[in-house]
Order: sequence, then C-alpha cells, then structure tokens
Amino acid sequence: MKINLGKMWIYALITEFSVAAFGQKVRVGYEKGADFLKFRSYTWAAPAMPVTRPLAYASVVGRVDEELKAKRLTKTEMDGDLVLIPAGGLEFGLNQAASVPILPTYDPTTWIGATMPTNLMAPYVPEGTLMLTFVDRASNKVVWTGIVTEKLDIENKQKSLERIDKAVVKLLKQFPPHKK
Repeated sequence: MKINLGKMWIYALITEFSVAAFGQKVRVGYEKGADFLKFRSYTWAAPAMPVTRPLAYASVVGRVDEELKAKRLTKTEMDGDLVLIPAGGLEFGLNQAASVPILPTYDPTTWIGATMPTNLMAPYVPEGTLMLTFVDRASNKVVWTGIVTEKLDIENKQKSLERIDKAVVKLLKQFPPHKK
C-alpha cells in the first residue's frame, strides 16, 4: 500500500482547522427593535466580582477594545452610549470516557470493574466562559448579550491566551447583529 503524503497533509490540515473552527461555542441574543447605528461610544462597567486572573482579564478587555474600535465604537471612561458588562470565569469539567450504559437488563454485580467510578483517572479540563452584555444607557435596557466558551490549556498559558483572543474575536463578529 502506497501512502500519499500530499493527501495526508491535506487531511491533517482539514482536521486541524475544523477542530479550531468548532472549538468555541458562541451564543448571542439581542433586542430586535434596537437601532445599533445610533451607538457611538461605550463604557466598561466594573466587574461584579474581584478579578482572580488579571492576565486573562486584561487580555479580554484589550481584545474587546480592539474589536469595538474596529467597529467604530469609542471607549469612554463614563457616560458612553452603551454600558459593557463583562462576566465570566473558569470551570473545571471532567474529560471522561463514556461508561457502561445503565439498562434494565444490566447487572452491575456480574462484572467487578463496573462498580468503580470512571472519573478517578480522568483529567480536569478547564473551560473558560465569557459573557458580554451591552446595555443602552439611555433606556437602561439590554440590547445585546453574547456568551462564548472555550477549552483552555492549564499547562500552557500562552496557548490559552491565544484561544481567549480567538474566542473574543468570534463572539464580537456577531456584534452588532446583521439585519436580515
């Protein structure tokens, strides 16, 4: 059997890009009647909780500021047209394989291994969540909310910061919402 290296590279690249493209989970909601063209400036609201990861927080704030500047929104220290409320954090979930299904015909006493918890050897995988909420200061109504989640690498902080940047860019691609 002859291996075609060109095809292998193409398959590897397609796999890598599809994993990168679907790594972030983004959800967005917005006020259907809001006129986003009237908003010219924004102000950051203070985080509700103390910042526990200042490097990640600074990275998010910097990337959001860059993305909004590209969309011609001006950052102001107070009295912006929009108030930007950040929220988020890290959760640690188990990266665990599927275990034996529990069916009515399943008897756990027939196999000793099934009584062991499957998560004892599973590594904890951090998942970062960022929620950005834009509030119209004049009407005091939420006009846009976006949530993005991204798996982070606990060992490689630089890689995690790059993933955070990509997640913020992907989230803010949907702000302001596109009229259909």
